[in-house]
Amino acid sequence: MTNVFVVGLDERNLALLRGSSPQRCRFRALFGKSEVMPASADFPALLDEAHRRLDSFRGPIDAIVGYWDFPATSLVPVLCADYGLPGPRLEPVIKCEHKYWSRLEQCKVTDAHPKFELVDPADDTGLPTGLRFPVWLKPVKSYSSVLSFRVADLAGLGRTMSEIWQGIDQVGKSFDAVLGGLELPPEIAAAGGRACLAEEEIGGVQATAEGYCFRGEPHVYGVVDSVRYPGSASFLRYQYPSRLPAPIQQRIVDISTRVIRQIGLDSTTFNIEFFWDQADDELKILEINPRLSQSHAPLFELVDGVSNHHCMVRIALGEEPEMPCGRGRYAVAAKCFLRSFTDGVVRSAPTAQHIAQLHREMPEAIVDVVAHEGTRLSELTVQDSYSYELATCYLGARDEGELVDKFHRCADLLPFTLDEPGRRG
Repeated sequence: MTNVFVVGLDERNLALLRGSSPQRCRFRALFGKSEVMPASADFPALLDEAHRRLDSFRGPIDAIVGYWDFPATSLVPVLCADYGLPGPRLEPVIKCEHKYWSRLEQCKVTDAHPKFELVDPADDTGLPTGLRFPVWLKPVKSYSSVLSFRVADLAGLGRTMSEIWQGIDQVGKSFDAVLGGLELPPEIAAAGGRACLAEEEIGGVQATAEGYCFRGEPHVYGVVDSVRYPGSASFLRYQYPSRLPAPIQQRIVDISTRVIRQIGLDSTTFNIEFFWDQADDELKILEINPRLSQSHAPLFELVDGVSNHHCMVRIALGEEPEMPCGRGRYAVAAKCFLRSFTDGVVRSAPTAQHIAQLHREMPEAIVDVVAHEGTRLSELTVQDSYSYELATCYLGARDEGELVDKFHRCADLLPFTLDEPGRRG
């Protein structure tokens, strides 16, 4: 039996891991999801506890993996190094996660990035020289678009800086603890983990390259579209395969390969988010994540027959991945988001009977209800800055038209009632 320890194991991903990995693998929770999902978790304390749990295990430790954002992404390389296991080095992982450091590395091999400057979130006097409104302001380390804001003018800059400054320690303090263990370039050491990045707005069609790097060779095995609600920064669905023209997808692959090589990221999965401006035919990198997207995992299973967890596990065992293509039951798949753009208290939410009815009509559907009865939406965790997630649905279909029809049917079958509304953003 091969023991694979997972940082942040949960039931959904356990099923995907089992379905995409060798039968010899036994997946063990080094930490549960709730232990590592708070990005503000104390990294040194988590590391000490991980050592204690691993050292007390009576058996071989064959691999350590994770698919969540920080701190899981930083725990995995440190633990792999400590226990002599295949895995990424910490420094390239942090080069991806520190948004300013990542941009500096991107600049060395591509111009596929927006104009950017480091800013002090305690200083709201104006934009750095060379940047023009509108801009996006975000901490150098954040997660799931938390504390990421579009700012259109000087008046909005002050309000946004204040909100970021009040919340930046939530992740920044723990991230600083990780930075403290590295030899940093002077500009990164000066910025630390509690600085802020201002970037000129980029737009267009958004898509994500999913890939891995094994023995120094990056590979992109799929491109996933990120479709937004009309007139909003909030996601409507993630859709696979991408609808982008083949030449654009190839450019995404080429840029991804160059950047991953420059950063030195190896022995891990990754995903890189892009915008393609159709009018100017320009590609711009939004961000680089040194992990797979577990949100995309069921999409690969539905379309290709195996989730992208396959790549993560094989690499962690020191083996080359063999990702199939088009061997799933459906031609297209998506993770769809039911959202509210106003705050309120959930007075009624979908019941087990509602979900059972949905499964009778769409057997492949995976439904996660996020907002339960009695919940105030503004108190939900890990939400973007402009809407509230009510539920998500993973769906497969013969084509995009059927996929959209299925999502509308899901919205009908998953009723929510809210009161005390107040618009967000």
